[in-house]
Parts: sequence; C-alpha cells; structure tokens
Amino acid sequence: MPAQIEKESFAIIGRELEHRGICLPAEEEMVTKRVIHTTADFDYVKNLYYSEGAVEKLRKALREGACIVTDTQMAKAGINKKALGKYGGGVYCFMSDEDVAKEAKERGCTRAFVSMERAAALGKPLIFAIGNAPTALVSLYELMAKKCVEPAGIIGVPVGFVNVVEAKELILEKKEEVPCIVARGRKGGSNVAAAICNALLYGIQEKG
Repeated sequence: MPAQIEKESFAIIGRELEHRGICLPAEEEMVTKRVIHTTADFDYVKNLYYSEGAVEKLRKALREGACIVTDTQMAKAGINKKALGKYGGGVYCFMSDEDVAKEAKERGCTRAFVSMERAAALGKPLIFAIGNAPTALVSLYELMAKKCVEPAGIIGVPVGFVNVVEAKELILEKKEEVPCIVARGRKGGSNVAAAICNALLYGIQEKG
C-alpha cells in the first residue's frame, strides 16, 4: 500500500535524523523531511534555507487562495492540484507555451523571462516554485526590482552548474521582502519544488 510505504519511509527518515543527532526546527520539519523523502538525500538538512517564518507565511498565502507558478511541466504535474484547489488556488506553467517561445525569440530574451512576465500579469497572489531554470529566478529578481511583481513567496530550488548558485543568492537578497525557501548550492530540481509545495499544502490539512 502506497500510504503504508510512505509512512514507513518517514519513520526511517526520522530514525536516521535522530541517529545523526539532528533535530529539525518544528516549523520546517515536515517540509525538509518530504524533500528528503523525495530525493533520499540528507544533505537537504543543511542545504535548505528558510527565511523567517517562511513556512507559516507561505501556508497562509495558500490558505487565502494563492496560485503556484512553476518553471517546468514536471513540477506542475507533481503538485497536488486537489489539495491546492481546496483553497481556490491553481498551478501555472508558461515555459513550454509556443507563444512564449516565439515572443522570447522575437525579443532576444529567455523563455523564463517571458514566462515570469506572463505570471506577473495574472494579477493574482503568486508563489513561484522554480526547480529547473536559474534564469527564472534572475528574471523574478529583476521584475521585483522594477515593482512589476510582488510574489507571495518564492521556492528557489533549481538544479545545475551554470548560474544556479548565483541565482539562488539573488533571491536571498530579497528574503526580508518575500518569504522564501531556497536550496543553497547546486542541488534541487522540479521534484524538490513540487515536494516543498505539497509539504506546505499537507501541513495546512493536518492543522485544519
């Protein structure tokens, strides 16, 4: 049974953390554990950075109907739409849209930049969950600097080697302005972005 396997997996994670002498902050515990469950990588204990009160602030935004914008169809597919829809939110991903690719080519910019512009134009409270494209984080940073978008939150966990670390650090410069969860360093991925979103949603359900 999938539910039983998941329960057993989390129990193993808990025992492993205890064996390592690691006690996670209560607010962050279930998010970090779900990322470890998704990746089987305990490095996220030290890699995941949470701005002050990020988990509760992001959950509050979701409870109040914030939508999620991702940079990949994989992340979009991995987010629990039923749990999100319960609060009136939805998931958007513009990166693979043909008109986005066409506009990016015509303007000489990246699809990530056009995608973030499209999201900003939605006129809704938005949580950005970026797991693949560091340029999406850079674009967000630039749009925030121009006051074109005020995210309800940012989950910055792109994976890779080129401009990944730098893009994440840019978002951390905004940690006083916007709640954020960032995987510092090279690690991350669309699966991590989806896992964080789901952990936030499931935490609301457990409390509610």
